[in-house]
Amino acid sequence: MKRLLAALVLAATPAAALDLGAMDATEQEQFNAAIRAYLLDNPEVLIEAMNVLEQRRLDNEAENDSAVIAQLRDQILNDGHSWQGGNPDGDVTVVEFIDYRCGVCRQAFPQVEQLLQDDKNIRMIFIELPILGQESDLASRFAVAVQQAEGPEAYKRVHDHFYTMRGNVTIETLREIATEMGFDADQIIGAMNSDAVTDVLRKNAQLAQALQISGTPSFVIGDRLLRGLPQGGIAPVIEQTRKENG
Repeated sequence: MKRLLAALVLAATPAAALDLGAMDATEQEQFNAAIRAYLLDNPEVLIEAMNVLEQRRLDNEAENDSAVIAQLRDQILNDGHSWQGGNPDGDVTVVEFIDYRCGVCRQAFPQVEQLLQDDKNIRMIFIELPILGQESDLASRFAVAVQQAEGPEAYKRVHDHFYTMRGNVTIETLREIATEMGFDADQIIGAMNSDAVTDVLRKNAQLAQALQISGTPSFVIGDRLLRGLPQGGIAPVIEQTRKENG
């Protein structure tokens, strides 16, 4: 609070007109009392100042995110292992870091699917980031193993299934899913702990750490990083990105 008060005073007072260091104890006490009285009479000033500070923090965070995205753009957009769908030549790429046991990811799922149906000019990338425990890890390992063994279409079927299924993720339920979808269950289950699958999840975790992503869903759209699902959804962000890209 003292730092905030000082910022308020210095912002409103010409530098030459105020020398706090030159005040004696009595003058400082009177000055502090005057500031306190002013703020009690005008509490909205504090709210305005805090809003300005918060906006500056967000602006700085966005600038830092943009710089990091620029450095890691090739890893984000062309990692060589993550599922890609939509329009491969789309004018906007949406990258989503996902965890199948994440409640907000489940909320985002129908929005993303509807967006891909309605907008045929989006390239979509899903990056597996299991951070919510053993079931998250099992689901992601299964999905990656399916993609490596059966291809991107099979992966998308599994991806969609995980977001709509109920119940716990266990080896038994994964075996049932593999069988129902016509996969070789023994092959998929056996590959889940392979070096190839583990390497994918390790690289994804390293990328998330470099981007300072600690939760899902997180989206990279253009030079923006969205930590969480925006209240208005991601469609407005996509349109803004298009406008900025001309």
